[in-house]
Amino acid sequence: MSGFTLDLSGKTAAVSGSGRGIGKAIALAMAKAGAQVTVFSRTEEEFRATAEEIEAAGGKALALRVDMSRPEDVDAMLEKTLAHFGRLDIMVNNAGTSPSYEYMEDVTEGDYAAIMNTNVRGIYYCNQKVIRLMKEQGSGCIINVASIAGLRALFKCSAYSASKGAIIALTRTMAVELARFNIRVNALCPGYVRTEMMAGLLEHPKSRDRITLSIPMRRVGEPEEIAPMAVFLASDAASYITGATICVDGGLSAV
Repeated sequence: MSGFTLDLSGKTAAVSGSGRGIGKAIALAMAKAGAQVTVFSRTEEEFRATAEEIEAAGGKALALRVDMSRPEDVDAMLEKTLAHFGRLDIMVNNAGTSPSYEYMEDVTEGDYAAIMNTNVRGIYYCNQKVIRLMKEQGSGCIINVASIAGLRALFKCSAYSASKGAIIALTRTMAVELARFNIRVNALCPGYVRTEMMAGLLEHPKSRDRITLSIPMRRVGEPEEIAPMAVFLASDAASYITGATICVDGGLSAV
């Protein structure tokens, strides 16, 4: 590697769940670094707004509706990305859900299935397809967005924690299998971040104070504080980093 650069010019990235929150921040940051970006999620007005913001800033974006729990949607996303941009260099698996904040014995079968289908099954299937494509290209970068919940116990998050722990384990296996093909795979683990998924917890003073006091920096993060690490991992500056689990969490993982 010559020099230190976070320039993604000439590269194509796809970011799941990029209609809002961390995914949107990552898509915008990658576009700002020069990448052309496929933005996709399940909510059309959100992912289209992200694409419009990228294009308004002079970038290139493709907006698609994709439900990560549906393999046919993932297939269509990859086909349209290749047709539109010609290649895919960076895959950011950010889409996630957590419809249940219950004690483990109270988590319904439906909620458990919804969490696992999106957070694990969807990412697993997407990565299977992306790996084949990147092997043909001879290079690639995959970033699986996990969570601090996959590394430590979080109250009433059993199903979500299980799904994110699975993503971390999957990342390590992928990294070892794909290193010889010049494909890097890393897991990005945000801590508590001010997103729509966290809104309910942060609205209530008791849960908000409990969360804030658990973080050494005594505040939750912002999506824009997670995105730069994704850009770094996608760039040539991270050319010797693979199989890593990187926390951006205000020090929470150190406690």
